[in-house]
Amino acid sequence: MIDLSTAAPAKVREYIRRNEWRKQTSGLANGFTQANLVILRKELAFEFLLFCQRNPKPCPIIDVTEPGSPIPELVAPDADLRTDIPKYRIYRHGELVEEVDEITSYWEDGMVAFLLGCSFTFEKALLDNGIPVRHLECGTNVPMYKTNIPCIKAGRFEGPMVVSMRPIPEKDVVRAVQVTSRFPAVHGAPVHIGNPESIGIENLKNPDFGEAVPIKDGEVPVFWACGVTPQAVAMQVKPDLMITHAPGHMFITNLREERFGVL
Repeated sequence: MIDLSTAAPAKVREYIRRNEWRKQTSGLANGFTQANLVILRKELAFEFLLFCQRNPKPCPIIDVTEPGSPIPELVAPDADLRTDIPKYRIYRHGELVEEVDEITSYWEDGMVAFLLGCSFTFEKALLDNGIPVRHLECGTNVPMYKTNIPCIKAGRFEGPMVVSMRPIPEKDVVRAVQVTSRFPAVHGAPVHIGNPESIGIENLKNPDFGEAVPIKDGEVPVFWACGVTPQAVAMQVKPDLMITHAPGHMFITNLREERFGVL
């Protein structure tokens, strides 16, 4: 079993590029920022940029590529967004049509890639504060759910916020809020604590993305805004083509997570 928890980001991306790591990326390259991916044709890029600006909680922008370039110059100039994520999703007219290991054949001149902050970035800080992260304990993907919380519309882009959920011991909830609020560029503090039905989630055992995790006695479900939100938006807006990461299969940047923390 490959242990990439302490590997440098470039080494992790090398394994991914060689198809030697196809699983979710939580816990890899600890201490480095992970990111969600959205790729659109440039005709839609400004509207999506505006959507992210109006919805910074679920869609915090870390980097945007030049039209036609798959290289994220600000966060990993030695990387290639067409090959360096374990699994991608192809959406056509709002429908998920395929999951693939690389997207070189799908790339078009003029495409623009957006990297959005990911809550995996603050999980090490939770662990360092003695707060458990259940999906890491279980070796599964974090559970993610569509909510009834509407995003602010921008051009053609609108839809529901998606959240990730982590069960937190009651005694640690306040500390979890404090810890994650130090990372506003990667979703920051929770958007909801407690009753899932209040935000439109009927069954925690049936996530829309990722995998369900057990909630133990004395624990509270805590929900953070999630960068999978654009995938829910794609299902509603139905652009001709949108390429994203598969949920939980993130892009690992060269930037230390402290870069996005507030001390």
